[in-house]
Amino acid sequence: MLRNFIFKFFFYLGLSLICILFLPALFLPRNLTSIGGKMLGYWAEICLKIFLSTKITITGRENIVKNEKFFIACTHQSMFETFYLQTIFNAPFFVLKKELINIPIFGNFLKKLGCISISRGKVDRDNLDFLNKIKVSLEKSNGPLIIFPQGTRYNSFERPNFKKGVVRIYNLKIKCQPVVMNSGDIWPKQGKMSYNKELKISILNPINSGMKNDEFIKSLENSMYKELDRLTNLS
Repeated sequence: MLRNFIFKFFFYLGLSLICILFLPALFLPRNLTSIGGKMLGYWAEICLKIFLSTKITITGRENIVKNEKFFIACTHQSMFETFYLQTIFNAPFFVLKKELINIPIFGNFLKKLGCISISRGKVDRDNLDFLNKIKVSLEKSNGPLIIFPQGTRYNSFERPNFKKGVVRIYNLKIKCQPVVMNSGDIWPKQGKMSYNKELKISILNPINSGMKNDEFIKSLENSMYKELDRLTNLS
């Protein structure tokens, strides 16, 4: 319990200080805001290692798509991936729930990064314009789009069906880079955090464009959950 408190105290303190430090970046080129995002990812890593004795390992860096547009589909169990993926990939931006965009200051940084908000479970003007926003952001950005195809955070043992939004992005004829991690084993959606564990991140082979929709989402879901089973020792 004490470890949890100390971790959260220092993590949120650092998050607040980094946001304050990078406030001028809101009025400067986007690249500076991306540097702030990387710092948040490294700060999450430092806090996990120091306060929870977490070992972080990454495999599959050689699979990262180079010299062409792509998007990342990542499992979602924790706040961790929202921060740490920015240290692995160059200047990424996210599809995320609208509530995050509305957070004072933090939401301004997300907008500056080019993040695209969506209202879950609603059909509104923003959601209908979803694909057009992604097209524009991809054209402007040198970095990849990150989407969590599960839609929200789940426990490490849950295997929900992927949302259809990932198919709509795939239909833009760009490669999909699957990323899988067992972050929920250490930093779960709810409950106590764990310590003295290994947080494993696996970057899988990219999926080329051109597959049929049903074939793509089935292939993506099967490959990511098979890897997640392996990382969580459920296979």
